[in-house]
Amino acid sequence: MEKERFTMLLLEPGEIFFEDYSVQMKTLDSSSSEGEKWIDGRLKLCSKSLVFVNKDINQPLIKIQLKETIGIEQCKSNSVIAKYGNTLLVQCKQYVEMLEKNIPAPYKFIHENATFYFYFNYAKVDDCLPQMLQLIRATTLPTAEQNAMIMAIVHSRQSRVSFDTSWLEDLYEQVVLEIQANKVLPLVINPGRILLTTSRIYFQPYNNLDQHPVLKIQLKDINNIIKRRFLLRQIGLEIKWLKQPENKVEHLFISLKSPNDRDVLYTSLLNQSAVSLERVPQDQMTMRWQNGSLSNYDYLLYINSLADRTFHDLTQYPVMPWVIQDYVSCTLDLSDTSIYRDLSKPIGALEENRLERLKERYLEMSEPKFLYGSHYSAPGFVLFYLVRKYPQYMLCLQNGRFDHPDRMFNSVADVWKNVLVNMSDFKELIPEFYDTNNGGDFLVNSYGIDFGYRHDGTKIGDVQLPPWANGPAHFIQVLRNALESDYVSQNLHCWIDLIFGYKQRGIEAEKANNVFFHLCYEGAVDLDTIRDVNDRHGLEIQIMEFGQIPKQVFTLPHPKRSVSILDKFHAETVLTSIKNETENENLITKTFELCELMTFQSHKDSINSIAVIIKEEIDEVISVGQDGMLKLYSIKNKKLRRSVSLSSLPLSSCVSYYTSLHRNVLVAGSWDNSLIFYDIEFGRVIDVLPGHDDAISCLALSPSRQIIISGSWDCTVKLWQSYISGTKIKPAKCLIAQLDHDSKVTCINISRDETLLVSGTDDGEIFLWNMDTYNLQLTVKAHTCKINAMVFDQEGKSIISCAQDKALNIIDVCTSTRIYHTTLEHELLTLSWFETLLLIGDNNGNINVWNQQGGIFIAKIRCHDGPINALLVSTENNIIVTGGKDKKIIIWNCKKT
Repeated sequence: MEKERFTMLLLEPGEIFFEDYSVQMKTLDSSSSEGEKWIDGRLKLCSKSLVFVNKDINQPLIKIQLKETIGIEQCKSNSVIAKYGNTLLVQCKQYVEMLEKNIPAPYKFIHENATFYFYFNYAKVDDCLPQMLQLIRATTLPTAEQNAMIMAIVHSRQSRVSFDTSWLEDLYEQVVLEIQANKVLPLVINPGRILLTTSRIYFQPYNNLDQHPVLKIQLKDINNIIKRRFLLRQIGLEIKWLKQPENKVEHLFISLKSPNDRDVLYTSLLNQSAVSLERVPQDQMTMRWQNGSLSNYDYLLYINSLADRTFHDLTQYPVMPWVIQDYVSCTLDLSDTSIYRDLSKPIGALEENRLERLKERYLEMSEPKFLYGSHYSAPGFVLFYLVRKYPQYMLCLQNGRFDHPDRMFNSVADVWKNVLVNMSDFKELIPEFYDTNNGGDFLVNSYGIDFGYRHDGTKIGDVQLPPWANGPAHFIQVLRNALESDYVSQNLHCWIDLIFGYKQRGIEAEKANNVFFHLCYEGAVDLDTIRDVNDRHGLEIQIMEFGQIPKQVFTLPHPKRSVSILDKFHAETVLTSIKNETENENLITKTFELCELMTFQSHKDSINSIAVIIKEEIDEVISVGQDGMLKLYSIKNKKLRRSVSLSSLPLSSCVSYYTSLHRNVLVAGSWDNSLIFYDIEFGRVIDVLPGHDDAISCLALSPSRQIIISGSWDCTVKLWQSYISGTKIKPAKCLIAQLDHDSKVTCINISRDETLLVSGTDDGEIFLWNMDTYNLQLTVKAHTCKINAMVFDQEGKSIISCAQDKALNIIDVCTSTRIYHTTLEHELLTLSWFETLLLIGDNNGNINVWNQQGGIFIAKIRCHDGPINALLVSTENNIIVTGGKDKKIIIWNCKKT
């Protein structure tokens, strides 16, 4: 089925599309003949225009604005065209051509009288003409009255139509509520009906423009419902749900007729037993951010949502701060605080000379005064940044035209300079500047659109990036790293106070030089009390185009992000609130102590893996490393007891186990593709198994099943029967199963009950296997890069993974959905449990202590001078062993109170 060329973005912002008809069209003007052929297509009836969509996709769409029509009628019987019957005649003073050859480009306005004839293939002109004439009459009214009349027509049509219950998924589900609603997208409103049942919510649009005739959302998949402002009224509702089976988060933004209708639907949704929402208290989210378990980016998106900012409404688009102020240097050092913008000041107060001139103007003003004559976020500013990615939005907003080439987003450095010195430019950024998932695609003219030429003859193409950026993706990554930097983390609360907090309005805003035009503040004017529709419409347009201050979220100074004082031997935390929703428990303070017992440094290169030998208590520790050596240390004697060269290539991993004859065997994985079996008691290599076609990257052990599991860069995981003393290992006989993957296997882990095996790959994919059948149970793309480590939780119900993207994810085993995500400052390398706490080693030498129940970090302890490659815990003895790139093995004693 070919894609529909017509979209509602080809109409005026907020214009309604009613229905379409199969027609044939021809024109008659001074240059055409009566014998001209009829053209097949469809005629779209909209609230302010008629749009003809030619069947030939290379031909332009023709839009006839109803206010430009001279006459519209059914062809008379004596007309030459009338012999075809059922024909509509439309005369106009001008018409518009759009999307010629399907290329986004400025519309062509044909300023000449024209006559169009539309022969209706199936519908009757008599049935369509009355509504067209009614809409034409509306065009003679002032804009506000025209919009009111159109909405009256919409509601009249809605009231005559009921939801088509044949679309119900389950005939036994009970209807709870049926109500009129509009589906809202940026610049687009699509009227329809909402039907709420005991198991689903449905949206059925009036027209046939949506991809599906009816949108169906299972109530059990809904995880958030948020009340929103829409067009300055409390009539919006945003529903977030998880679309199955893709596990993709989707949003439905709707507006209702009145605040009461919105509240009735909201309450009815919450009353359904199938609805189970993610309820995290606001203070707990702030605390998670304070203590590092929520990134600056995610926390800003969360606050934006609290403040009624949504991606579905350009008038209330999420706002993000400029954080970098250097866009001219060839290199950028994120540890240099001089490259950062002062986050304690609004954009307009960053440059002293401009601020002084603004203050002089402010003093001369009559009340209500304002310091800044434009806003930091408005629909025009959002599309200024996004015009290359969404040209159709700009054409819709600006009546079919792009901005003047010299006023477009041409250079990041120029925009930054302008917001510093221009007397009317104070715009902040949008989330796309920090969203590493989009790779900076909005900075590239990927559609090859002809935006014109600048005054110096330069053709508008991609956005010019700073010299320190290697490309769009790198530019976005650097900005994101800057946003998550120590400097921004320690100062971001100041910017939050200005935009969302106590410095947003009142005397504190005046002190902070943060005063905007009075109409952009929520509640500055009650539009419902303004009786004159034209006055009210004028205010609405002014407020929406100027920009709106976010809803105030905080009335007290926002807390600063915590800065831990780290000690190598001891870390205390004041962290975390584990809040019971029903009992509202008080803040719980935990203490986690880590004391160094001994340090060994005998490897010549990085340590990759550690094993312990447990008899009655932990006595010996074994390490293998990049130098191909095996080292054995005595804890009791505090010295190195043995040093053995096992391979000329690096050793990646090791595990130890007891054979059936009570022999203690260590298995080491080598980059020479082999598993090396070493008898610890007798100090000799007893066998070498050439198990893979590429380097072995990881090992695991199933003790009760006596199975050794190896992962390799050859994209396989293999399960081997463990070595039995006195026998020669034969791969053909010892191999139990081979588990194939799509890329290099980088890590493996087995559940405590040894029923599940999880493997992670170089491309970020997780594979879950059944240890009884060796069948694949699920795969999930958990990361976009190499997975470094994974562990099961204590109950085996979820998988915790970390990767090169610095992210920590939790994947639910039953549903394969991501139930938790956070990004840390440094890349995470190793994971290991200490009772109910997860210890995470990173590439900066820290052990991060994470409480899964609260979803927060309770300590961060500096252990090594560089990456921690190996982390092993013996809970029974309260012993932790770490190995790092700094060639050290450190044995720690730990306590948790």
